[in-house]
Amino acid sequence: MQTDTFLALILFAFTTSITPGPNNMMLFASGVNFGFRRTVPHMLGIGAGFLSLLLGVGLGLGAILAAYPPAFIALKIAGGAYLLWIAWKIGMSRTMGEGEAKARPMTFLAAAAFQWVNPKAWVMAITAMAVYPDPRHYGLTVAIVSIVFAAVNLPSVSTWAGFGSALRNWLSVPVRLKWFNISMAVLLVLSLWPMLK
Repeated sequence: MQTDTFLALILFAFTTSITPGPNNMMLFASGVNFGFRRTVPHMLGIGAGFLSLLLGVGLGLGAILAAYPPAFIALKIAGGAYLLWIAWKIGMSRTMGEGEAKARPMTFLAAAAFQWVNPKAWVMAITAMAVYPDPRHYGLTVAIVSIVFAAVNLPSVSTWAGFGSALRNWLSVPVRLKWFNISMAVLLVLSLWPMLK
């Protein structure tokens, strides 16, 4: 992989990982409601799930979806429905989760599995694997793309959980928390719009 392509890949991975989207909105809300430490499994699940998605797309899944568009539409619908359910849960939350059984952050496995129905994750993975691998060294460059995303993703998503965690004290006032959670739910729903077109 040439240096300019590699630098462009790093920039693409960073901008797509740090910008608002379903994962980052959920991490921000989780940081507020559960704190940074309890959100770590969610962050790691995003990284692992997206890495597996990238490898799957790079090793042929993207070509299958391109050949059979209804499958991609079905993924978008499933992902959208799941995001609406998560947005509902966030929007209806009125207390910070401090160990109550009813309020738990997303688990590692749930976050990893979510990447497979997350419309933004699919767009990122398909774009990355369509643009950056070199056909002459395909396997190696698919691995490089995946490693770059893995290296860039965790610090990027951690930023959102950290911002949320930093706001915990200010949002410990119930009315502020209520409106924050409603706002996060609305932003999560709005994050679907560009991906569902």
